[in-house]
Amino acid sequence: MGEIDPGRVDEIIERYEGEDGALIQLLLDLQSEFNWIPKEAIARISERMRIPKSQIYRIASFYKAICLNRVGRHIIQVCTGTACQVRGAPKILDLVEAKLKIKHGETTPDMEFSLRKVNCFGCCAMGPMIVINEIYHGNVTPAMVAEILEKYE
Repeated sequence: MGEIDPGRVDEIIERYEGEDGALIQLLLDLQSEFNWIPKEAIARISERMRIPKSQIYRIASFYKAICLNRVGRHIIQVCTGTACQVRGAPKILDLVEAKLKIKHGETTPDMEFSLRKVNCFGCCAMGPMIVINEIYHGNVTPAMVAEILEKYE
């Protein structure tokens, strides 16, 4: 499974074997462990839990929290919801894209950073928001973007 430890995948699957309706939580646990879910892990889930691959892919692709493509070590999410939008999120997103030399939805060639747009974090009073590896940065100004990103380089 490449950089994914197949033994660890099996350990996570074992938590849910025999449980109906556990697929979403299983996928979220794998996502939490590895930051993404490779096709080999999906094949293993299908085999061990007797769930068709097509059903697993259908569910996995529905949820934005589940990533089927390899992502960078640091996941950067920029809120583009209404409150953040009116407070300057488009400029913040542009600056992050320029600094990393990628667009949202992409990963840097060195696999250090993946960039995503998010509709809302529910922290509207603190917008614009950037979340990096689940660490929230609020009231972000254009002048703060480079400094925030440097903490993760």
